[in-house]
Amino acid sequence: MSFSVTVIGSNSAIPAHGRHPSAQVVNINDKLYLIDCGEGTQMRFNELGIKWMKINHIFISHLHGDHYFGLIGVVSTYHLLKRNRPLYIYGPQALIDILQLQLHVGQTDLCYELVFRALDPTRSETIFDGEDITIDTIVLKHRIDCVGFLFREKQRERKINREKFHELDIPVELIPEIKKGKDVLDEKTGERILNKDITLDPLRARAYAYCCDTAFNPDMAAQIKGVDLLYHDCTFDAAGEQRAADTFHSTTIQAAQMASLAAVNKLMIGHFSSKYDDLRPLLEEAKTIFENSILAIEGKVVVVER
Repeated sequence: MSFSVTVIGSNSAIPAHGRHPSAQVVNINDKLYLIDCGEGTQMRFNELGIKWMKINHIFISHLHGDHYFGLIGVVSTYHLLKRNRPLYIYGPQALIDILQLQLHVGQTDLCYELVFRALDPTRSETIFDGEDITIDTIVLKHRIDCVGFLFREKQRERKINREKFHELDIPVELIPEIKKGKDVLDEKTGERILNKDITLDPLRARAYAYCCDTAFNPDMAAQIKGVDLLYHDCTFDAAGEQRAADTFHSTTIQAAQMASLAAVNKLMIGHFSSKYDDLRPLLEEAKTIFENSILAIEGKVVVVER
């Protein structure tokens, strides 16, 4: 099953140095999910060849403008293009009031259903339970209420060991139960055949954690423990630690420390301050703590590897 993240925007606050406000598209098994929607996101979709009409679920972390000012544009364009299926939006309670006001003053009556779910910023909760994945919120530590999002594949069923299966002449109709991990009885001898002797382990389920605007928050380490890819706030370099503390953001070193504390596989740093033109020094600082670090480069497709 495919699992990747396309970086649409990676800058903080304002567009600068060719970088844009926050937005990412997560592609899981050819189903697209949008995380945050900064100014100009729909234009970036077109530039990057994103098939954004396939997006059915949009997740907004918080109500600072660089994370949602592009949302009304997307909502309105879907209407102009005669969208005919529901659009699900997850975000702070006040977000629906903002959208409804914008639609009201523009006398726009959407031609599709907009389904809104308010998020609780005080606790983690499962907000999506689909065929392939679950999505949970992550409590972040920011100047205003803010949540991250944890995308986790559902664990697949066990695989049949065909050689053992045929050797023991096990009835085909037992396959569904065997895949679920159940033992079976040998019809000839009456002996129990252990599931582990006739099946193979499935591929390990992957996970991606999006932790956008947050100060260093060790409390969230347990929830994101061992994820395959972590996107973490890296607004400032190590010298900007006080500025990061004042604005409830993180530095290169703090992002890397979180990756190390949570024992993740790979760290992607982003949400860069516009004060930085060259991002390479930020990556070098992060790598001094967590070697497997990369920059959130816009337009790059990052595969979530096992």
